[in-house]
Amino acid sequence: MPGARVPDVPVPGISAPRGAGYGSGLGTPAGGVPLGELPPAPGSGGFTGGAANWLAGLGGLRNTVRQELVARQLDEQLAAHFPPSGGAHGRRRSLRVLDIGPGQGTQSLRLARAGHVVTGLESDPVMLSTLRAAVAEEPPEVRERMALLSGDGRQTGRHFGPACFDVVLCHGVLMYVPDPEPLLAALARVLAPGGMLSLLVRNGDALAMRPGLLGDWPGALGAFGADAYTNRLGLATRADRREPLTAILAGIGVPLQGWYGVRVFTDAVPDSAPVPSDPREMAGLLDAEEAAGRTDPYRAVAALLHLCGTRT
Repeated sequence: MPGARVPDVPVPGISAPRGAGYGSGLGTPAGGVPLGELPPAPGSGGFTGGAANWLAGLGGLRNTVRQELVARQLDEQLAAHFPPSGGAHGRRRSLRVLDIGPGQGTQSLRLARAGHVVTGLESDPVMLSTLRAAVAEEPPEVRERMALLSGDGRQTGRHFGPACFDVVLCHGVLMYVPDPEPLLAALARVLAPGGMLSLLVRNGDALAMRPGLLGDWPGALGAFGADAYTNRLGLATRADRREPLTAILAGIGVPLQGWYGVRVFTDAVPDSAPVPSDPREMAGLLDAEEAAGRTDPYRAVAALLHLCGTRT
């Protein structure tokens, strides 16, 4: 029933990595350390204070566009990386997924509902509590495929052995990390050969677009050549550029296989902008955003970049 605690039973046929405690997503990770007692990771305070504003905007247009586009792009990449056995109509295997900074769990829960085994590593206590509550509302078979841990991506070596995940998601995290390379190297270590790394980052090559579209000319001029910015949550963050990230991915053995833009047309709308009430209008909006996100030159000026690499 919704809200029931999941028993501490591993998912059959899948070995749980150190600390994952599959089937115990709402309780204590394997090893007996309560979620709330894990010490914070060094430098993990980048999102501190942002949870309330982030959660308040979940139902708005900007976040809805982001999550829907990422879901479509992710499904396309997963289908290419892990084709079903027996052809197009064959059965897709259950994948071992690690989600770094899953937040409210939109993508984690979606993948768990699809039959994949998902571990979430979340550093913010408010977001972790929110996700635990969301998992509690899921059917038992989904709860059994979810495990939640407190920590950030730089702690993967503490929790997991090498090559123990087929997919690693790191969405909306790098902007809160001063140097992306150590985190990405840690994620590459836990990714199995042939596995997929999915990154969602703030596009450093397009930082002037939002202030320019809003008529903030000093802000637009100051954004050219800059990497640092203050996001809509009021947090000091940093952006990444596609070419340097591509070089980092190649250097850690996860070369880039494909990339998309996310939010080309709707990034400058107000935080309070609602989803259109007409489903046909919303469908058209999403289709236009999806087309722009995969088409040059539009995708290069999207607010966010979605990059997918393959572990060699």
